Amino acid sequence: MSDDFPERRWFWATLALSSISIIGLVFAVWELLESHFFRDVDYLTLHYLYVSRGVVSSLLLAFWAAWFVLRARRASERQLRRSRARYRGILNCSPAAIALFDSDLIVAEWNAAAEDLYGYTRAEVLGSKLPTIPAEKQSEMQAFLKQASQGRPVLDVETRHCTKQGALVDVQTNVLPYHEEEPGRYFLEVSIDIRERIRLRQTLLQVEKLTTMGQMAAGTAHHLNTPLASMLLRVELARKHVQNASVDVDLGDLEGNIRYCQQFVRRLLDFSRRPQLTRRVEAIKDTLDSVLSFLSPQLVTKQIHLTLDMDAADGSAVMADRNQIEALFLILITNALDAVQPKGHITVRCHAADDRIHVSIEDDGCGIEPVNLPHIFEPFFTTKPVGKGTGLGLSIAATILQEHEGSMRIDSAPNRGTAVRIELPLSPQAAAPEKVLV
Repeated sequence: MSDDFPERRWFWATLALSSISIIGLVFAVWELLESHFFRDVDYLTLHYLYVSRGVVSSLLLAFWAAWFVLRARRASERQLRRSRARYRGILNCSPAAIALFDSDLIVAEWNAAAEDLYGYTRAEVLGSKLPTIPAEKQSEMQAFLKQASQGRPVLDVETRHCTKQGALVDVQTNVLPYHEEEPGRYFLEVSIDIRERIRLRQTLLQVEKLTTMGQMAAGTAHHLNTPLASMLLRVELARKHVQNASVDVDLGDLEGNIRYCQQFVRRLLDFSRRPQLTRRVEAIKDTLDSVLSFLSPQLVTKQIHLTLDMDAADGSAVMADRNQIEALFLILITNALDAVQPKGHITVRCHAADDRIHVSIEDDGCGIEPVNLPHIFEPFFTTKPVGKGTGLGLSIAATILQEHEGSMRIDSAPNRGTAVRIELPLSPQAAAPEKVLV
């Protein structure tokens, strides 16, 4: 029995009772008129009066019934419009993409969230086959429909759907059986966009991998300490006995590189805990020279044309942690090395102005797409191929600059190169006291 049966029964009962009342009223009025004005008329006149009474009663009854039914119909239509508007409002307020379709995947309903997620408007998909199921997922959808048609809803399944532009999006979908009064079986698909969830899941996996790598690196660093110390001792002894000045310079460079490796090993050992930040007056030109010397094998191997313009910064110094400031320039110059082609160009400029030191590192490499620029400082975001980067470099560089009260700006264009410009506060050369920050 339909839910609106009591309402329809009341409607017909009201119509019947009101019609009987109208007939009774007409007959009563007619009898009064006859008894008052037509008491002595002949039989033929009386007959016409009876016929007239029947015609008038029928007309009044017909007009009344028509008005009553039309009024009820208009009220039902208004209620139906309000109900449909409410239904459409609720459907469009849903944050999930909702599609109603039959067993042949012919779409019967499509909400605003589905328009936003897939790019198809409601007018484009109504009456057409569901366009969001890629070819490789058709068999999966048929399995979902078979399960739902047996009364077993498909709940919280992760799959991929296709947008109007042809892109695949990760969604979590539910396929539910939906029954209506008219013949035919319908299905309701409710999907939500889980691309951000997938990205976070991958990030957590990457964090787990990096944590494991950090533990392995700490063990490796522990074993490297002894041979590095031995190498450093041998180099120091060799420098004491060497007579050739050029050899002494080469041994000095080797000693500096070994000490850098020792510092790097110490940073690996401190991977799981935050070390103290030790600030001293550091000459910015010497720091850059040290990093470029460390990277000279890669520069030579790739035949990079390196241009240095650092004379304007000679004598300028910053109050910084030597290890962190070296790591900062190492990250930025390594990124430039990765971006340029063999025989490419890298320019390092440095000058002091307005109590700040300005350093720019420019390359003519592949550049960065505009869509990626807002995300380059996000942890684990990288445009490098798999295995070529972790996406942590620029994030670490930004953190180092923040701790040293500096700033960084990156200008880049695809196939035109990248320019990284950083600023750090100058420190007078004479101000050489050590400052330890926790």
